[in-house]
Amino acid sequence: MSDETTTPETEATEAGPVRANILAQYIRDMSFENALVQKGISGQPQPNVQVQVNLDAQKRDVENQFEVLMKLTVESKDKETAAPLFMLELEYGSVFQIEGLPEDQLHPFLLIECPRLMFPFVRRIVSDVTRDGGFPPLNLELIDFVALYRQELMRRRADAEAAQKPN
Repeated sequence: MSDETTTPETEATEAGPVRANILAQYIRDMSFENALVQKGISGQPQPNVQVQVNLDAQKRDVENQFEVLMKLTVESKDKETAAPLFMLELEYGSVFQIEGLPEDQLHPFLLIECPRLMFPFVRRIVSDVTRDGGFPPLNLELIDFVALYRQELMRRRADAEAAQKPN
């Protein structure tokens, strides 16, 4: 008799190795506005940068293929006057072929692991666009996709509970 317990990780291994391949990566939409040049700000602005990240994933028509979208909004304002300096909106997509992953692990994999694989490319685009837009290159700090995933689950739970409560 064996005391060995199976975890989701070993179940995936017993069914075969998990394979995740990036089949395509692309910029779906991008916009960069340099408000500093458009409106002109006197003095030396001190930037305050805010980054918002939204993730979405959906199954494609082809078996085991999924599209993951990362939507980034990067807004920079002057710390003292709150005057906008620049705004970057980027929608970046990737198509993944995923095999050998149990169904119950698919959703977190698509919204945690896939964005981790995409992030270096998104980071590079943000750096290049801000540099080419007349600002010092913005190197995004690492994003905790696990924390984002948990926050989204908590938000959905709160929304579901609020919808169930009578007015």
